[in-house]
Amino acid sequence: MIEANTTRWTVTVSKDTDIAVRTLLAQRGLKKGDLSKFIEDAVRWRVFDQTLAETRAEFADLAPEALQDLIDEATEAVRNETRETLARATKTTR
Repeated sequence: MIEANTTRWTVTVSKDTDIAVRTLLAQRGLKKGDLSKFIEDAVRWRVFDQTLAETRAEFADLAPEALQDLIDEATEAVRNETRETLARATKTTR
């Protein structure tokens, strides 16, 4: 059964890749339908890996201290935003 929030892909891979993936899934007791889950997980990891590599390249020339300052500033901004959101949620539930 296909969920409403999914998209059907048609992909082409080499026969060797097909056999390797299906063998791996079979060895782990997974079924044919688990191929979609495996592919989605692999794609997510690949996207994450490429995003991380691009981000590292963008900040490669930044001094470690300056990078840490940026991270600290972003972390504090997110914490403040989260606190404000929680405070508003608490006020509306009272």
